Amino acid sequence: MLAYHEPFMISTPGQYSPICVSIGLHEPVDGELLREAVEELRTRFPYFYVRAARQDGELRPVPNDLPMTVRGTWEPINLNAAASNYHLAAWKYEGKRLAFEIPHFLTDGAGVLPYIKSAMYLYLSKATGKRFDPTGFRLPGQPIPESEIGDPFPNLDIDGAKAPFYEKKPVSDFFRLTDETDHTQKAFYLKLSEEEVMRNCREQDGSPNVFFAALLARAARRYDPASDKTFTIFVSIDHKAILGNHDNYRMFASQVPLDFPKDREGDDLSKACTIARGKLMLLTQPENSLWEMKQRKRMLPPPSLDIPQGTMCISYANSRSFGPLDPYIDNVFIMTQLLKVTDVLCEVTCINRHFFLALMQPFTSERFLNCFLEELRLAGIGCEMLGSEELHLCGIEPLDAAH
Repeated sequence: MLAYHEPFMISTPGQYSPICVSIGLHEPVDGELLREAVEELRTRFPYFYVRAARQDGELRPVPNDLPMTVRGTWEPINLNAAASNYHLAAWKYEGKRLAFEIPHFLTDGAGVLPYIKSAMYLYLSKATGKRFDPTGFRLPGQPIPESEIGDPFPNLDIDGAKAPFYEKKPVSDFFRLTDETDHTQKAFYLKLSEEEVMRNCREQDGSPNVFFAALLARAARRYDPASDKTFTIFVSIDHKAILGNHDNYRMFASQVPLDFPKDREGDDLSKACTIARGKLMLLTQPENSLWEMKQRKRMLPPPSLDIPQGTMCISYANSRSFGPLDPYIDNVFIMTQLLKVTDVLCEVTCINRHFFLALMQPFTSERFLNCFLEELRLAGIGCEMLGSEELHLCGIEPLDAAH
């Protein structure tokens, strides 16, 4: 029987949302050197070099000895298929950018970033011929600690967890940010000054998560000022970090809701951030995460991702620095395929004194984007548009097809 911390894999492809980490470099990518780096990392990150197989009646990831696909095109392929050598992950590159895609059931942003950083360490070592300080990187030849691959919380009394003091009831009639005639997913890539964002966070009593959530809510109100519905903005959280394990690669992220009702639209930005920050602190106490782990141990099927639950979601994977590799990296973006659980997704990263935002929406119109840009301008934050494109990430073949 699967342990509560092992990947819960079901055979319905539509329930899977891939996570994609894209790195922009200052020089064109050398595909052969990237392939070498990716294969060398197999021994340090064996849990990402896997295929789906049924064992004892359950779907599990098992080792895949075939090479992981590294393709010189941004065109998507299907994972768990011949095009990916039946791997559940794949690399791609084009010009000066490269990206890694993997299903969210295997890992989350916090789990995948150490792999990305190590891949960049090996690749840039080969591409530049330089010897970088290996401190902080997970490299071939290093032992893999149990905290990274085993039960992430072996010393916590999960079974004895009590219901948390504060649990928020969901808003059912929240604002939907959709276009009934345009269903093409699109991503916009924005670059903001870290200094200007953090100045606002200090002045407005908010963290980056809270600050961007408040700005997104204000942009939505600008988008449709006549609506009297509540804007529910989900903030992604990492239960591993809350409960004291920053090593484990498995998916322990979830979301907590922040509501921005119509009757508070007159609040200034500082008050909106203060209220949202208080709610976020209440919802992210260790007791809440421990209770969530107790629910996971019940091994119930995951909730459907086809049921809308909120207006938008913001996720901040705290990368901050690639250490000695920073001078060679221009930008870092995280994307994921939009599902119906929320309409708009904002993935945030920070490196080289800049925040990078991937704003993903289920339609191509730039009207909401322009509302968000106006809120940034009013907050005194300059924004550089680095590009936009239709969102085409890897798909996945049904996992029941064993290979």
